[in-house]
Amino acid sequence: MKKEIILICIIIVLISIILFTGVIDSIYLNFNKENNNLVSKNGFLKVEGKDLTNKRGDTIQLKGLSSHGIQWYSDMINYKNLKHLRDEWGINVFRIALYTLEGGYIYKPNLKEKVIEIIDIAIELNLYVIVDWHILSDNNPNLYKEQAKDFFNEISLKYKNIPNVIYEICNEPNSGVSWDYDIKPYAEEIIPLIRNNSKKSLIIVGTQNWSQDVDIAADNPLDFNNIVYACHFYSGDHDEELRKKIDYALNKNISIFISEWGVSKPDGDGGIHIEESNEWINFLDERNISWINWSFSDKKESSAILSYYNNLEHYNIDDNLSPAGEYIKTIINTKKTNNKK
Repeated sequence: MKKEIILICIIIVLISIILFTGVIDSIYLNFNKENNNLVSKNGFLKVEGKDLTNKRGDTIQLKGLSSHGIQWYSDMINYKNLKHLRDEWGINVFRIALYTLEGGYIYKPNLKEKVIEIIDIAIELNLYVIVDWHILSDNNPNLYKEQAKDFFNEISLKYKNIPNVIYEICNEPNSGVSWDYDIKPYAEEIIPLIRNNSKKSLIIVGTQNWSQDVDIAADNPLDFNNIVYACHFYSGDHDEELRKKIDYALNKNISIFISEWGVSKPDGDGGIHIEESNEWINFLDERNISWINWSFSDKKESSAILSYYNNLEHYNIDDNLSPAGEYIKTIINTKKTNNKK
């Protein structure tokens, strides 16, 4: 009788172990299924020809949102909201727009602390995060090159072993600034500083003409690895002509990253252009090109994701989405696409 009881107990224990293991496996598989697009599964990103790949060499497409200037719209960039965007929208990347001028970093260097705060939140949430040196009215990245060098040196040293952090070293060179004579030489000074501290980090380089002339950059590319070239578009203005430039660059075997695009005109207004945006998204998905939408803010313009924001604890950002926000929420959903071989 005693042996029978012991045998029954052993059987019960074995069955319990099997059932418990099955539950754990189920939880593990479901977690991984939902999080294949996040940092813990993909690690440092690598550029292989025209493709962006993860640590295993599988192609990956990042999809997410950009802040507006954090000197104006930083209250909404917090743990609660970024977690919601990750869990409910499916973003796997967030871009921090650190303006240089327009009341930005050159005038308020303490904005660096907000950049660090957002980076740390993104790391905690297993998201990729782009640190964007957002030149705009300063036109030429060389104007504040020394400040850029100090900034990127400090940030890349702080996050040197962190795969989450991506560096965008010049947002939109413009007003006649040349790739060959201005942007490329600037990049050739900034990139080694980052590489010295963080050898594996992905770096995004802006291109001339508001980051649109990627074809010109493709004819004279940088001699560094893990480099992607920024192309920006607004579906209210940019169409097949710009898409042809992207295809030209891809055919030259360089990697393109849409680090900013909007559903509006380039000034952020002019209504939302759904049909044209759908055409762009189909184009990018077919080529597995990563993209970041402008902007996670409640600025009174067509491209803003929110119509209104207040910082109450119980507030859900989905309660006050703009028409642009409603649209962008439906097309991100990286949980469904995950990684592609």
